[in-house]
Amino acid sequence: MQGVVRSYDPETGTGLVLCDRDRRDYPLAPDALAGSIFRMLRQGQRVVFDLDADGRATRLRTGGEPDMSLPPGIAV
Repeated sequence: MQGVVRSYDPETGTGLVLCDRDRRDYPLAPDALAGSIFRMLRQGQRVVFDLDADGRATRLRTGGEPDMSLPPGIAV
């Protein structure tokens, strides 16, 4: 899945990712940045992510150009 960081608190590691596909906010899993190149996130940053069993955003990473295309219906 891909989306945009809506919020992030570096002290607590909590935050939300807005998913491009379904326009839902997903909370960050506690291990969302584990093994990632990210050490912190900024609002508006584009990311690719997975969902864990509890429906939280995890395994945040950057994507290549094909991964980061705009969702259907969004024009530039």
